[in-house]
Amino acid sequence: MKLTPNFYRDRVCLNVLAGSKENAKEIYDAAQGHVLVGVLSKNYPDVASAVADMREYAALIENALSVGLGAGDPNQSAMVSEISRQVQPQHVNQVFTGVGASRALLGQNESVVNGLVSPTGMVGMVKISTGPLSSASSDGIVSVDTAIALLKDMGGSSIKYFPMGGLKYRDEFRAVALACAKHDFWLEPTGGIDLENYEEILKIALDAGVSKIIPHIYSSIIDKASGNTRPDDVRTLLEMTKKLVG
Repeated sequence: MKLTPNFYRDRVCLNVLAGSKENAKEIYDAAQGHVLVGVLSKNYPDVASAVADMREYAALIENALSVGLGAGDPNQSAMVSEISRQVQPQHVNQVFTGVGASRALLGQNESVVNGLVSPTGMVGMVKISTGPLSSASSDGIVSVDTAIALLKDMGGSSIKYFPMGGLKYRDEFRAVALACAKHDFWLEPTGGIDLENYEEILKIALDAGVSKIIPHIYSSIIDKASGNTRPDDVRTLLEMTKKLVG
């Protein structure tokens, strides 16, 4: 079973949601395999049903599965960790405080485990209080450098920077990207990314020197009627990526 994502030129791997198993295969083919296909834990009533279904997804897409929380819901943290232990996906989405549990339960260091941090309105600072209890408490704000060190301590692979708000936090995002480059840590921008702002967001991360980038493009490329991600939009994103990465 392949546990590491298929990055384009060892640099960028898309992350998009699947509306169905058929859609997952369409997305995977459209991205020429340079994609992680998100399936949300929140869509299942329990761990057992999630594990059974996600294993079927994984089998169709060479295990390029991204186990999601569901809109960054901290209450899904424990469920994501347990699903990931059993399924062994290539990618795990976690709130900041759930990273250590996910890595320990995975029992290996190859799968990507991200940790969710949020913008603060201050360049160079991020909010790490994104867990089930901490998200309801006063904001825990630390420097990006400290957040990365903490994530590394817990066995994390990357910062999931959410919500991006498109380019609302451009300067903050650039500072996060520069810190990731400095500490050789991966970066996952997510929230409000669409076909219009994708190139600029990716370019900021590439120009900063981030070694590996996993941009999440969700609702903007989902067909509202079917709930499926549009394969043509995924192809467009891949072409944009190829153009920028070179």
